[in-house]
Amino acid sequence: MSTRTAARPFGRTLCAMITPFTEAGALDLDGARKLAAWLVTEGCDGLVLSGTTGESPTTSDTEKAELIAAVREAVGDRASLVAGVGTADTRHTVELARAAGAAGADGVLVVTPYYSRPPQDAVEAHFREVADASGLPVMLYDIPGRTGTRIEPETMIRLAAHPGIVAVKDCSYDFLGTQKVLAHTDLAYYAGCDEHVLALYAVGAAGCISTVANTVPGRIAAILDAFDAGDTARATELQLRATPLIEAMMGAGLPGTVTAKTLLTRLGLPAGPVRAPLLPAGQEPAEELLARYETLMAA
Repeated sequence: MSTRTAARPFGRTLCAMITPFTEAGALDLDGARKLAAWLVTEGCDGLVLSGTTGESPTTSDTEKAELIAAVREAVGDRASLVAGVGTADTRHTVELARAAGAAGADGVLVVTPYYSRPPQDAVEAHFREVADASGLPVMLYDIPGRTGTRIEPETMIRLAAHPGIVAVKDCSYDFLGTQKVLAHTDLAYYAGCDEHVLALYAVGAAGCISTVANTVPGRIAAILDAFDAGDTARATELQLRATPLIEAMMGAGLPGTVTAKTLLTRLGLPAGPVRAPLLPAGQEPAEELLARYETLMAA
């Protein structure tokens, strides 16, 4: 059984950063630098680039590398950078992982191969091959609602023995399975669902990877600050205060990328449009997002 430690290989409060685009739809590197610097100044000690929220399915390999280099230039050593490199193709994933390291990433986020729905032995072999080849510490990304395939707890426990596999972004919605892995490994777990930030932290997670932190990084960091200070009542209060915005951004039927970019644009921060097949939010959800943001910030 593990003796849970405070090991945080990529920091504690990570933002699943959007990828800013120009109005013409091109990669906005200047906007990415500005947004990354703001997020770190406001409380994030890590950034995840080219994840789901970063529109990785619609950015090219070249754009992914350019984004890492630009954000590294902006934040220096003030924050860790984790690059999303997962694809449905093991060879391509290895190529992206190596390119991420060359561009300045500190680690790689590797999602379960999607669409082909590989069985668990193939899932395990995929992660081991990427970890062996990448040269960077690996964070597994368990999000079966999008990939169609779990990383089963038993598979996680076996993968934890690999020296290059150090962390998990948990979007499994299997709290019992997560606790089982926490109890039997030293993997650093990061809550990938904003409604689980405090709950997962309370049972030994290293922190969170938050989409909502694109817009309220300080409010997300404050939840974990309060818990670390021993003020669990305050941490609970802050999590619950954030819940209406979390619901509007993550549970109202629009992808988090869309809601985050919508609200960032309203706040005058770099974002730009989403790329197809995503569509922008309409006027009504945009107004609701802004209203919930303003209510949270006034609390």
